[in-house]
Amino acid sequence: MPSPSDFELSRRDLLVGASASAAVTAMPAMAMAQGAPAAVSGDSEAPVLSKVSFEVNGERRELDLDLRTTLLDALREHLQLTGTKKGCDHGQCGACTVIVEGRRMNSCLSLAVMHEGDAITTIEGLGTPDDLHAMQAAFVKHDGYQCGYCTPGQICSAVSVLEEVKAGIPSHVSADLNAAPEATGEELRERMSGNICRCGAYSNIVEAMTEVAGRPA
Repeated sequence: MPSPSDFELSRRDLLVGASASAAVTAMPAMAMAQGAPAAVSGDSEAPVLSKVSFEVNGERRELDLDLRTTLLDALREHLQLTGTKKGCDHGQCGACTVIVEGRRMNSCLSLAVMHEGDAITTIEGLGTPDDLHAMQAAFVKHDGYQCGYCTPGQICSAVSVLEEVKAGIPSHVSADLNAAPEATGEELRERMSGNICRCGAYSNIVEAMTEVAGRPA
């Protein structure tokens, strides 16, 4: 039977073993630094491009886009319409809301190639500093913003919400299909619940919307 002394390591043996292990671990990193070819992964494949044509703020635009490009990135990165903001990039904050074929949507959740031929309106297409849309003017009047980051999405959503109410499209509040919804504070808050304002300007946003809807703020 081996004695305990047979398993003893000298301090020198221990240091030599540790150094050898560290050298083996560092070899892949050293090879990459010296230009050795890396393993091929799926991410290195060339993107598949497709022509996409749609109308943005009344102007026909044609782009060659990677099939994976979101509508949000097409607007911001390819058309330089940076008014539409990228917030959570998961469809949870509403900062990227635009109006597509008259309906509001989170542009971060939709691929650009899905909108061939569509009419898209961003915050830049609603009004200009010299000729504000009624909703933009109401947001200014009622301080419907603080930091302003969510404001483009809030305004695009607010414009569409009033169109939904006007068209009689029900929400969870106005679930009665036989009764047209009204632009009450509760109704507007429910419909705008997908647009998050971290600054908490919700009451001012409702005041702006109610004014545009034709009721006293």
